[in-house]
Amino acid sequence: MSGKDEDEREFDLRWADSAEHKEPSARARMLAARWKHDPPGPVPFRADPEHVGSRRRSSWVSTAVVLGCVAALIVVLGYTGFRPPY
Repeated sequence: MSGKDEDEREFDLRWADSAEHKEPSARARMLAARWKHDPPGPVPFRADPEHVGSRRRSSWVSTAVVLGCVAALIVVLGYTGFRPPY
């Protein structure tokens, strides 16, 4: 591209960015049309406290499962006499 073309392109971008009215995206138009007839319900900012506790328990369970698998692998490798090649 020559310098002149780049200047013209830059001018076009500045002209487009300075437009008074900007058309919304297709997704924004679709959601606006959908919500006009059926507005979405309120969504809480934070999760319910009952869900937070279950998530904590599941993280402890998954941690215990991972540590158990690592321990089992160490025992199996020790039982078979596995020696890494040095």
